[in-house]
Amino acid sequence: MILASSSPWGLWLGLAAAAAYAVPALAAASLQARSARAALWLAWVLHGSALAWGMLEATPRFGFAPALSVTAWLVLTVYAIERQLFPQLQARWALAALGSVAVLLALVFPGSALPLSATAWLPLHLALGISAYGLLAAAVVHAALMTRAERRIRLAEDPDSGMPLLTLERLTFRFVSAGFVLLTATLGAGMLFSEALYGRAWHWDHKAVFSLLSWLTFAALLVGRKRFGWRGRSAVRVLYAGAVLLLLAYVGSRFALEVVLGRSA
Repeated sequence: MILASSSPWGLWLGLAAAAAYAVPALAAASLQARSARAALWLAWVLHGSALAWGMLEATPRFGFAPALSVTAWLVLTVYAIERQLFPQLQARWALAALGSVAVLLALVFPGSALPLSATAWLPLHLALGISAYGLLAAAVVHAALMTRAERRIRLAEDPDSGMPLLTLERLTFRFVSAGFVLLTATLGAGMLFSEALYGRAWHWDHKAVFSLLSWLTFAALLVGRKRFGWRGRSAVRVLYAGAVLLLLAYVGSRFALEVVLGRSA
């Protein structure tokens, strides 16, 4: 569960994390690799501290920006782990920019307070959904690296991806598979236990429709890869389509509700 902080400590931690992320994002060309890694590590720790601090506050809050913030943190966590296995993986500046924007958005749009009557299972349900977001976002990052490497190979240039193309492709679909499992569990729990989680029966709204469409898209992608050997640009396009639909499902609907309509629920 993500608790957007409204306290001074949470604010300062968030601002410090955004500033630390901005260093490798804006000065990627002039920074040495060691300095850029140190700045990214510092930003990751500060970002995680800001999220943890929010969990200690009395009033839990949630919304589209906190969801993006924790998704960015999860993607950076995956990147940090992968860097230990593949030291040449190069996505530092883009992920730093993503982290900085996500933290600042969460400070500006902290979301709405969760009802005090919410079941204790609701945080677990939200955490499950955000974990699916994080894994599928990691798949999108790897797909983008794969597309860039493939393009450079076709132009007879140095692919500059830091990882073999087939390894990138294999990792991309591993993240898709893991994210799909969590997304399936999230949607299943929402449909079967909606009344216990949210105090109302399941109903078809924009979030439900886009969530189901994204689930069908990812399912088609995995089946297509296994049965028909989908790969390369065609597979990446389907992955991007599923990611956009999933983004519209929660983040898009909450953005429209909180920012466009100015409502909390």
